[in-house]
Amino acid sequence: MAIKGFDYQEFAKNLAGQAQELVPPEFKDFEKQYVINTLYNFSNLAGEALYNDTESNFNVDQAVMITQIIAEWAYHKSVDLIRSGLPQDYWDPIMQKIAFTIFEIAKQTFKQGLPQEQILQLIEHHVKKVYIESIEELKAKGLIDEGLKQKAESQSNIDAMMQQMQEEAPPEEPVPQPQAQAQPPQPQAANVPAPAAAGGAPAQKGAMQTPKLLKLVTCAMLFQKMKQDKVQTILDKFDVQDATEVIKYMSVDNLTDKVDAGHALRCLAEIRKSLPKKRIIDTSKIVAQVQSVAEYLDKPKMEILLKLERPNVKRFVFTALEGEYYEIPPHVAQIIATHLADSV
Repeated sequence: MAIKGFDYQEFAKNLAGQAQELVPPEFKDFEKQYVINTLYNFSNLAGEALYNDTESNFNVDQAVMITQIIAEWAYHKSVDLIRSGLPQDYWDPIMQKIAFTIFEIAKQTFKQGLPQEQILQLIEHHVKKVYIESIEELKAKGLIDEGLKQKAESQSNIDAMMQQMQEEAPPEEPVPQPQAQAQPPQPQAANVPAPAAAGGAPAQKGAMQTPKLLKLVTCAMLFQKMKQDKVQTILDKFDVQDATEVIKYMSVDNLTDKVDAGHALRCLAEIRKSLPKKRIIDTSKIVAQVQSVAEYLDKPKMEILLKLERPNVKRFVFTALEGEYYEIPPHVAQIIATHLADSV
């Protein structure tokens, strides 16, 4: 049965119309049209597929959410591709991979009932992975050189973000155990290591008590207490499969009650040892960096550029333009300032 009340065609047109006001003004006409057409085509195709999906039983709100996620990423990554310098022949294949990835992950995570924030984290992580892997594939086939590869990859800001977030770096990847590779655990609530039994011994043995799994679960416990932007930045450094499992463990209720305390404490100690020393960031330099952008963009253009950003991001930028520092974590402010400078 089709989704009642979901006019995907009109919704896709509306999203494309909004994108017309947001496309970078320095783009050539054909580049602007590419961004708008890509957003419309992918959101329309996704909406049609959801509308005709008789098995998933999505409601109209879920269908709208999935379609909008695809539209937003279609906008951002098509802009990245245009700025990347990659030949236009490669844009569509990369965008198709990204759209397919978003669609499949969104469908599965909505079916599983994961919280919206965790769905968005998981999608963002996989979008970045697909984008980088696609560029690496072009380089491996000899279709682009190293310089163009690096320029294209930098559009995602992954390298810059990692440099700013070293203080939040996750523990070093442990050497995978052969048993864990042969039978990778499925991250469901029933598979979380059980609390310690009488006498302090773990209630479960075997694969579920491998060092790698315990570290992933411990990371999930930590991330449940952290702000989501920090969590996503850390997960970008994880292997895709490990990041997926961590995010799914984060959705488990009362996770701390289901993990052996002794093992968790040992994992936390190892994680703490692996973290680098905190680096002091000069907030006055960040403010100056944001103010320098104002030399190239007036306030109306700045408002258009920041239209899709979170309220705190907008407040930080416009406060910095007045010469003041809006109180957000300095490493987050540095990322925003760097991204803003790169967008000019």
